[in-house]
Amino acid sequence: MLAERARSRGPQRTSREDWIEAALDTLISEGVDQVKVMVIAEKLSCARSSFYWYFKNRAALLDALLDHWQSANAKSVISKSLMPAPTINAALINVFACWVDETLFDTRLDFAIREWARRSGAVRRALDISDSYILDALAQMFVRYNYTTSEAETRARIVYYTQIGYNTMDPQETMAERMTRGPEYVFCMTGRALTEDEAKMIVRPKG
Repeated sequence: MLAERARSRGPQRTSREDWIEAALDTLISEGVDQVKVMVIAEKLSCARSSFYWYFKNRAALLDALLDHWQSANAKSVISKSLMPAPTINAALINVFACWVDETLFDTRLDFAIREWARRSGAVRRALDISDSYILDALAQMFVRYNYTTSEAETRARIVYYTQIGYNTMDPQETMAERMTRGPEYVFCMTGRALTEDEAKMIVRPKG
């Protein structure tokens, strides 16, 4: 798809966003070692020299990938955590929306970043900082609904670590099956039974 678009425009019209998109695709599917200028140029069917119109070097491209991940994933979770909601259950359901919508939270990209962090101290630090911001936002969400600070921090970790663990295991269940368990997930994480209206907030796809 990327190569087809590049050929249709011609190599002189390859954009910075094209390079980032192709690099993200490579990071997810092949790992950071294959995020190389020549590899990406071949995918885009353009001259390698065009890379340097947009990036000083490969390190600058890798930095752009980290920035994209933080904007696409961490900021989405944090913004959902801050959304006004009448109850903690409704607030948590808002957060869950991130993890069932790939336009808000790219699970494959998150997994690729975590794998990259195992091999790079700088990426590990960026990941730790991002995770700490998310955990703090989730904890503050619980605090707003009268949980003690200690309990809020613990429940925030349960919510976030459960999701990361779920992604890592890659269970073979349909989205419909996952959503069916939604009310029980929320109850286990908040300790508060869902009302009928709260349960209706959890979308159950057909199929």
